[in-house]
Amino acid sequence: MSTPTYGAGIQINAPITPDFATILTPEAMALVAKLHRAFEPRRQQLLAARAERAKRLDAGERPDFLAETKHIREGDWKVAPLPKALECRRVEITGPVEAKMVINAFNSGADSYMTDFEDSNSPSWENQIQGQINLGRAIRRTLTLEQNGKSYKLNDKIATLQVRPRGWHLDEKHVLIDGQRVHGGIFDFALFMFHNAKEQIARGAGPFFYLPKMESHLEARLWNDVFVMTQNELGLPQGTIKATVLIETIVAAFEMEEILYELREHSAGLNAGRWDYIFSCIKKFKLDKNFCLADRAQVKMTAPFMRAYALLLLKTCHKRGAPAIGGMSALIPIKNDPEKNAIAMAGIIADKKRDATDGYDGGWVAHPGLVEASMKEFVAVLGDKPNQWEKQKPEVSVTAADLLNFQPETPITEAGLRMNINVGIHYLGAWLAGNGCVPIHNLMEDAATAEISRSQVWQWIRSPKGVLDDGRKVTAEMVKAMVPEELAKIKAGGFDGKFDRAAEIFTQMSTQEAFAEFLTLPLYEEI
Repeated sequence: MSTPTYGAGIQINAPITPDFATILTPEAMALVAKLHRAFEPRRQQLLAARAERAKRLDAGERPDFLAETKHIREGDWKVAPLPKALECRRVEITGPVEAKMVINAFNSGADSYMTDFEDSNSPSWENQIQGQINLGRAIRRTLTLEQNGKSYKLNDKIATLQVRPRGWHLDEKHVLIDGQRVHGGIFDFALFMFHNAKEQIARGAGPFFYLPKMESHLEARLWNDVFVMTQNELGLPQGTIKATVLIETIVAAFEMEEILYELREHSAGLNAGRWDYIFSCIKKFKLDKNFCLADRAQVKMTAPFMRAYALLLLKTCHKRGAPAIGGMSALIPIKNDPEKNAIAMAGIIADKKRDATDGYDGGWVAHPGLVEASMKEFVAVLGDKPNQWEKQKPEVSVTAADLLNFQPETPITEAGLRMNINVGIHYLGAWLAGNGCVPIHNLMEDAATAEISRSQVWQWIRSPKGVLDDGRKVTAEMVKAMVPEELAKIKAGGFDGKFDRAAEIFTQMSTQEAFAEFLTLPLYEEI
């Protein structure tokens, strides 16, 4: 096996198979290195600013709309026009970059497919690079798969591709530029752009992206500058790249207009990333004695703070001529239980009907079996229109207090506590074994939902309001006693995963004094 020869300062500390070498070419890695050298200092500054802001929130500061950007919120501007391929996004399906998922998602009947290098993907070296190979082949219609006696290939009509690279906080540990780890998102983005942008343009279908975990408009500005440089390097017209931002943090909810503004030449709207958003609320107010959310199952989109966020996002997007995309319901079809399946499908339908009726232009699903039912709800409201931008929502007026109205606080139940422990261990065990998207208890779990489970347990232990409905205070001792019981249940189910190690990690991260910023940061060092 011959290893490609890279430019000065570029080092890859991982196997490069002949297939991998087609992605990790010297020219593609030169683009990665150029972007790293140009933007890594700013990324580090922005991550330091996140940490400083977190300290202020821990000390009792409350977020608010920014005084210094009031002129942007009050200005008369719109995002740049969208290409035809992004005008109709009624149903978007999401999932990791493994071949079977890629083929099934493209063939699902959804308008678009957000392929994921982030929360639903365990970022092993194999997963990241094979994912790039899978996408390149899919774009060129050559991706096929033979698995368990079945043949998978792409249909003639497929969904529009959107790619989610890793968030600003994640590194790619196997690639060093001048001795420093490269940012995982720039690595994912640059490789994809280098190999596929011109092919996608020729097909009229990209390059389009989803940007995760943003915490400020300055982080959006950094992505915009990455786009500008990349387009220049590849000889593409400015504005070719289009990106949808996931509003997944409580602090970003106060800067939605500014985020659209920073990306206005490259913007494809915003998405209500509900699960990470709930996790963010817990994380940002973890030390607030008055903050405490009920069982995860009780925190729905109809909760006051979630409803305010959803309506503000919708109003903001339509005011600026941008798509508003609803978030993910974690429900999935339940094949072996018609009664439970009917309940799950009713939940999905209600979720999409609410989004469509509110005025959203589309919504997310995690399973091909949900596309048809979800599509019906959007078609029922939109008819043959591609979007609902005419719904301007002048009646919606959302204040900082509305976004911070954290209800419900009760009930917190033993069943809810056990569910958090069970889901956390089960998901972490699967993630460590290389699977980042896992059906657990008839819900599709990814890193975001596992983060809620872990952070809720940590916060319930410390909050004076972390009391079960039977009067018992949630304690570290209680959690530690439940962990082996939930671990035994998982093992009895015959699932694949590194569950003993997962139980150790979950116990430590949910009971230790310091709150770990992200589950995936320490976990990544183990894969």
